[in-house]
Amino acid sequence: MSRELRIAVVDDDEPFRAALVESLGSLGYDPSGFDSAEQFVAADEAPAWDCVITDIHMPGMSGIDLKRVLLVRGCKVPVIMITARSEPELETAAVAVGAICLLRKPFASETLVRCIDKALNAG
Repeated sequence: MSRELRIAVVDDDEPFRAALVESLGSLGYDPSGFDSAEQFVAADEAPAWDCVITDIHMPGMSGIDLKRVLLVRGCKVPVIMITARSEPELETAAVAVGAICLLRKPFASETLVRCIDKALNAG
C-alpha cells in the first residue's frame, strides 16, 4: 500500500473490536476503534476515514442509523456493516442505506479485505 488506509471500527463488543483493530493493523491498514456510533459521530472525523466498519446492532444508535447520519451530513465514506444475526431483512436494510457489504460474524479476514477493496474502489 502506498499509504495506510484509515479505517474506523465501530462496535460495542470490546473484545471483538480490539481483535478486529489488531487484525486490520497487521494487514497494513491504520485502524481505530470506537465503542459506539455516538462516540464515532461525536469525534466528527468521518470525512477523514477511508472506510467505516460498523456493527448493526449496538445500544443506542445502530449501524444503520449511523449510516443515515453520515448521509444527512453529506459524508460519502464507504461503510461495511457486520452482524452476528441472521435475519434476511438486515441485508435489505443495509443495502437500502448504501452499505458496501454486510458481513455475518464470524467472517474470514480474506472476506473482509475483499469488502474493504470493494469499498475503496466504490469511493
